Amino acid sequence: MHEQLSRRIRQPSKQCKMTVFTDGNDDYTHALSAFYDVSCVNYGQLIKIREKGTVVGKKRVIIYGCMDLDEIETTDVENFNGILRERVGRLVRKTKCFAKLKRRLTCSITVFQFYWNFISELERKRSPGMMEGLTDHAWTWHEFLHQTLTITN
Repeated sequence: MHEQLSRRIRQPSKQCKMTVFTDGNDDYTHALSAFYDVSCVNYGQLIKIREKGTVVGKKRVIIYGCMDLDEIETTDVENFNGILRERVGRLVRKTKCFAKLKRRLTCSITVFQFYWNFISELERKRSPGMMEGLTDHAWTWHEFLHQTLTITN
């Protein structure tokens, strides 16, 4: 399965750019430029304008690349972050089960990632792994827990 996944992942290039949208946090700008040639990235920020804690507007900014300002939107990632907080207790703010150790947080998110991509049937009784051709069936927790693991790193 790992080989299939790595064959499907394309590195960004000038002909096939990676597109990224984030909030106004400047850390993303520095991280993207540290890992990718910025000429291979379309990067835009959606900055929420707040007054007394309420969002009153949005400002869209192109940081690198060429794109339409109307394309810049973060609702997909915000929706997924909400799903993560609902289902991974360690990501919930102000709770007893928040992540105290990075390793345990990483393990929790890894288990959720597998569940989301291979066990949960999102669309027409198919998991995302099935839709991408990485597996021919939705896995069960029994299969997941009894699978022989091969450590690659």
